[in-house]
Amino acid sequence: MKSSSFRRVVLALFAFVALAGLAGCQREPQPEWRLNDVSGHLPDLDFKLVDDQGRNVTGADYKGKVAILYFGYTHCPDVCPLTLTQLHVVLDRLGPAAENVRILFVSVDPKRDTPSVMHSYVTAFDKRAIGLSGPDPELEKLAKRYRSAFSREPDRGDGNYEVSHSSAIFIFDAQGKARLLATPSASQDDIVHDLTLLTTLENHS
Repeated sequence: MKSSSFRRVVLALFAFVALAGLAGCQREPQPEWRLNDVSGHLPDLDFKLVDDQGRNVTGADYKGKVAILYFGYTHCPDVCPLTLTQLHVVLDRLGPAAENVRILFVSVDPKRDTPSVMHSYVTAFDKRAIGLSGPDPELEKLAKRYRSAFSREPDRGDGNYEVSHSSAIFIFDAQGKARLLATPSASQDDIVHDLTLLTTLENHS
């Protein structure tokens, strides 16, 4: 091969490699989330609790499913039942993709919310909901992990007391990465939109 031809081939090869490198450096288009994108801002799903079957579970047990984490309690008079009802409708609207989603309802009232009480409560809203609770140190650790909070009124002896708690809805992908943050006031359309995107991304990853 003549030297001039060789140089042209080499230059063409360098140009191809440079273009390929540039293409490889381009970021993939990001999903157009409607909820708050918290990717990289909150830690992975991680806890040690007891589920509504009385089994010791960790965050790793729910990998492979998109997880919707919500703190509440079964005696909650308003926001908890409204939120669980909202999430049930959202999952129904998702259709078959909802089988890849789980609602993790974490009770911050373990004294009254035994596993059997939790099971009856969460499954009355949705079969894909799982009740979780545990000792106060673990609940406090988990709430602090996701910048949430709760406090209980003193028990006056009659078992009737209220628990104040944050109402944020945390959504994790199937690898346990925190992805989205919603509030109970978020529209069903927005939650359905983002869960559809998230489950689609998981199916193609």
